[in-house]
Amino acid sequence: MKYSHLAELYEKIGDTPGRLDKTEILAEFLKKIKHEDKKIIYLLRGRIFPDYDSRETGISEQLAIKALSKATGVQEKEIVKLWRKIGDLGKVASSLPKKQSTLSSKLLDVEKVLENLGKLPELQGKGTVEKKMILIAELFANSSHLEAKYIMRTLLGDLRIGLGDGVLRDAIVSSCLDKENKQDYVLVQEAYDLATDFALVFDKACKGRTALSNIELEPGKPVKVMLFPKVTSIEEAFEVVGKPAFIEFKYDGFRMMINKDEQGNIKIFTRRLDEVTKQFPEVVEYIKKYVQGKTFILDGEAVGFDLKTKKYKQFQDISQRIKRKYDINSLAAKLPIELNIFDIIYYNGKNLIKTPFIARRELIEKIIKENKFKIVLARQIITDDKEKAEEFYKQALKEGQEGVMIKGLNAPYKPGARVGYGVKFKPSGNEFDLVITGAEYGTGKRAGWLTSFDISCQDSQGKLLEIGKVSTGLKEIESQGVSFIELTNKLKPLIKKTEGRHVFVKPEIVIAVTYQNIQVSPSYASSFALRFPRFTALRNDRGIHDIASLDEIKKEHDKQTRNIQGLG
Repeated sequence: MKYSHLAELYEKIGDTPGRLDKTEILAEFLKKIKHEDKKIIYLLRGRIFPDYDSRETGISEQLAIKALSKATGVQEKEIVKLWRKIGDLGKVASSLPKKQSTLSSKLLDVEKVLENLGKLPELQGKGTVEKKMILIAELFANSSHLEAKYIMRTLLGDLRIGLGDGVLRDAIVSSCLDKENKQDYVLVQEAYDLATDFALVFDKACKGRTALSNIELEPGKPVKVMLFPKVTSIEEAFEVVGKPAFIEFKYDGFRMMINKDEQGNIKIFTRRLDEVTKQFPEVVEYIKKYVQGKTFILDGEAVGFDLKTKKYKQFQDISQRIKRKYDINSLAAKLPIELNIFDIIYYNGKNLIKTPFIARRELIEKIIKENKFKIVLARQIITDDKEKAEEFYKQALKEGQEGVMIKGLNAPYKPGARVGYGVKFKPSGNEFDLVITGAEYGTGKRAGWLTSFDISCQDSQGKLLEIGKVSTGLKEIESQGVSFIELTNKLKPLIKKTEGRHVFVKPEIVIAVTYQNIQVSPSYASSFALRFPRFTALRNDRGIHDIASLDEIKKEHDKQTRNIQGLG
């Protein structure tokens, strides 16, 4: 397929505002590519690899600009000038004149784009930057203006066409199955939950429902974790999950999905699907020593503790371990973790996702030999008594944990979904996980640092909507390794556009924000604003899919309003 056809599709979808219209356009395109390279699906999402593959191109805006300059002959400083004015390197790439020698160049095809981009993560060692630039420049040199726009956006992971996972899922149903059959949407979603690979799902869907249903979990390949909505009381929790229910400690740590494959290899993945096996060598040893089974996928939480006092630490105290690349053993000794296992979704060749939670719990009790401060089972009770549940909740808080999880006895496991099979109950200190989408440079003593941060939630289609700005709280948590300097260094490589002291950034940094209440506000795209927001934690373990939804914001606002009016 010619890449120009894909670029035209991008443009058409980007110019179409309605979700249903986008789905229809994409479905028609998918019908035409059933026998083409299925990797086109990755490009549709602005990616090169499946979701479970954490490899990155390693291309910065600066390197992309160098390659664009090499391909077009336009000086780098002129490209930077245009970038600052337009705010979109994709549009800059499409506006630049082509070198005369490239006018007769062969037309780009999708395979060539995938080939060149796919080589980028593999390049290492001396001369890597130059080799990457040559691969990128080749694509720019042989591209039309429109193609250059989307090659650049794909390189930077920012297509800007509003094509979310839900649209792609529905388009696959419409193009391969029966869009009038509600069960087909469930089939496609469940297949993706198992595979975390839309190209594979599309391929199987084109072959029919049986092929789609045959997609299985594979130990060693990451799967999205099950998510849990918040409730504000034990009574509400029982209403959602039923009685009796499991009441389980909610640990203040970071999520781990631990895999053991057929060859005996143990791999550890975060909720963002990043592999962190090398960062946690002690966990690998715990699994080898204390867990029985040929193959499995365990779900758990790594919780830090103080070696001397044996008291549990907050997530922020140990979060630096997640991305550590050097001196791993010394950091592990300094910041030890205890692995708390609370679920299992695969064991000895069997998919347990639809197995009732009570049976999954019984299984982990049989196969795991507990060893305090190394590997333990999540603390829990089964009860239908509100007072017993609240007493257990208070015990969790007393021991330094976040609160409790309330889970239905017969609940299945739903990867990547926030559904009513389980909920979380924490103290009523208002808090959301939100993503930074912009920032502003400070003045005076804070000149040169980004000190005020635009924070956003997301709607049901995955669109990011600003809900306020936060500039307080960082000073209070500097002792936990978070500061204006550190956050500035994290955000600078993500800057997409600069307007005076304000910058717009790629949405990758997730933070926890507390607030006093929620107000209706026409100033922000979400139509809401957080009053007195405060930065409380940097969530290295979380991504965009984990941030608060607009529905959650609305629910909290409505609840707050009812309470003020004396109706709650």
